[in-house]
Amino acid sequence: MSTLIVIPARFASTRYPGKPLVELRGANGEARSLIQRSWEAAMAVDGVDRVVVATDDDRIRSASEAFGAEVVMTSTACRNGTERCAEAHDALGGGYDIIVNLQGDAPLTPHWFVEDLVRGLQDNPTAEVATPVLKTDGAALNGFLSDRRAGRVGGTTAVFGVDMNALYFSKEVIPYTGQTYADDAETPVFHHVGVYAYRPEPLAAYPNWDMGPLETLEGLEQLRFLERGRQVLCVEVDGKGRKFWELNNPEDVPRIEGMLAEMGVD
Repeated sequence: MSTLIVIPARFASTRYPGKPLVELRGANGEARSLIQRSWEAAMAVDGVDRVVVATDDDRIRSASEAFGAEVVMTSTACRNGTERCAEAHDALGGGYDIIVNLQGDAPLTPHWFVEDLVRGLQDNPTAEVATPVLKTDGAALNGFLSDRRAGRVGGTTAVFGVDMNALYFSKEVIPYTGQTYADDAETPVFHHVGVYAYRPEPLAAYPNWDMGPLETLEGLEQLRFLERGRQVLCVEVDGKGRKFWELNNPEDVPRIEGMLAEMGVD
């Protein structure tokens, strides 16, 4: 099945304007932009036919082309990354069996997360959308809780049924657990990894649907599928000891740089 990875990137982020061009220093001290590190993560994925950056901003286009990325210009009307992926797929003439949305704020996404995600969609013909979930340890969960206590939007969590179809996603920590966990302890909370794999039909339909109340309240684009009764398959992935975090706030920059240094990633 032909697979396209789209990296949606916009300059005018509400929480962090200019985020795609923020520089992150690796283990060797070299600084590369967030969009470049996200593109490098996409290029490391096996079995992909094409990788493009989708943006509406000339600064991001110029920076992306400078490090060798293919860029698709999209409109400023796109309300989120999924709509930008839909527009990019259409601009490229369509024809891909699976379209992956590797969001431009997740440079630590391991290649096997995306490979497992695509395989999950291929192996479940009734699934329309798939997204990875990662079981948290105590350190990750305590980081989520600390962010919320500080009034910061941290990672997103997910709950799903026995069939692995999503029940809900939230920026709050769900499900509730009153326990305290050691940093290396396993917890019942799953971190939603902000990557999506779509089949063409639901992706093309998505921009024509109005935003529902849950998507509006949470600011989570994947809830539009759930509010429309569409299946979102959760694919559990194995971190294999790899640190993972999205860049949501300026405070995340030193956290991610520390993870790059710890893992020896230049």
